[in-house]
Amino acid sequence: MTSHLSWDRSLDAADLVIVGAGVVGLAHAVAAVDRGMSVVVVERDERAVGASVRNFGHGCFTAQDGAALRYATAARTAWLRLAKEAGLWLEESGTVVVARADDEYAVLEEFAATRDGQAVLLDGGRVAERVPVGPGVVGGAWLPLDVRVDPRQAVHAIAAWLAGRGVRFHWATSAHLVEPGLVTTSRGRIRAGNVVMAVGHDVDRHFPDLAERAGLRRCVLRMLRVADPHGRRVGPAVLSGFSLLRYGGFRSCPTQPALRARLEAEQPVLTGIGLNLMFTQRPDGDLTIGDTHGYAVTPEPFDDDELDRHVLAESARLLGADRLVVRERWRGVYASAADPFLIAAPMPGVRVVSVTSGIGMTTALGLAPEVLDDLAA
Repeated sequence: MTSHLSWDRSLDAADLVIVGAGVVGLAHAVAAVDRGMSVVVVERDERAVGASVRNFGHGCFTAQDGAALRYATAARTAWLRLAKEAGLWLEESGTVVVARADDEYAVLEEFAATRDGQAVLLDGGRVAERVPVGPGVVGGAWLPLDVRVDPRQAVHAIAAWLAGRGVRFHWATSAHLVEPGLVTTSRGRIRAGNVVMAVGHDVDRHFPDLAERAGLRRCVLRMLRVADPHGRRVGPAVLSGFSLLRYGGFRSCPTQPALRARLEAEQPVLTGIGLNLMFTQRPDGDLTIGDTHGYAVTPEPFDDDELDRHVLAESARLLGADRLVVRERWRGVYASAADPFLIAAPMPGVRVVSVTSGIGMTTALGLAPEVLDDLAA
C-alpha cells in the first residue's frame, strides 16, 4: 500500500518549469535553454497531440500585424535555426495568395504597398505557374518570407533536441496545482524558480476566473488530408480570398471590409462556418486542406459532416479538380479570445501564456523570449 507521504516527495527542480509540451511550451524551453537556465517540461500526454500537430505547418509570418508581426518576425529566425540544429523538415517556399475576384486582388494590392517587397503581386498566369489552381484566377500575391514545416514531425524534433540539451521532460504527467515556486503533479512535486503555464485552450482548467475575464473560448476546426489530384509538387502554402478575412495584415487594408461584405452576401454559409480556404502540401505529397471555425467554451462532441463537404467542395474548386480522395479527417482545437495573445501573471513567478488566435506555430518562438524577459524583470 502506498503511503500518503509518498505524494510529498520531490520529483524534480529547475529554474523554469513549463506545463505543456506543445509549440508554445517548447518555445519557452528553447528561449530558456538559450539563457542557460535549467528547464523541466510537464506534459499530460505521452507526446504532444494537440493543436501543435493538427495544423497546416504554415509559418504565415507576412500576413500578421501589430504584436503578432513582431513575434512572427523573430520566430522566423528561430525556425530557420531549429531546422538546422534540430533536424526538422522546413521549406522556405513562401505563400501564394490566390485572388479569384477583383476585390480580392485590390486587397492584395493595398497589402503589398505596405510591406516593402515582402509581398510580390502576380498576374493569373504567374499564379498558375507556381501553384495548381482552377479557372477564374485574376491574380495573386507571393509572400516569399513564409515557410512550411511538417507539424507532425516538428514539435517532436524540437522536444528531442531540447532533451539533448538537458531539458527534462515528464511525459504522461498532469499538473494538479501551481503555486509560486512549486508545481504539484500526478507524479510528485517540482520545485520551480518560475513557472510558465502553456496549456493552450485548457487555461480554464487551471485558472477559470482568468479565462472568464479574458473571454476564452475553444475554436474547433475541421481539416482533412487528401491525395494530390494533380500529382504536382506544390512548394508554397496556398491561401484564398476567404483567407483575406482572417489575417490581421489583410484586415487592416481599406478595401477589405467591402470584400467581407461581398463574401458574406454571396457565400453566407461559407463565411458563417468561418471558412479559411487554404492548403499546404505534406512531404509525402498529400495535401492538408481546410479549415472551418466554430467557437464555444464547451464545444459539442459531435462532428457535422456538412462542414467536411463544404471544405472538400471548395478545395476541389480552388484546385480545379473534379473530386478529392480523403485520406484522413480530424478536429483541431485551439484557444480563442478577443486579444490574440493571453499573457497573464496570476501569482508571483507564474505566467499563463496562450496564443488565442490560431497562430501559435507562427508566433510562439518570438513571443517566448519576451515572456521570459518579463519574468526576469
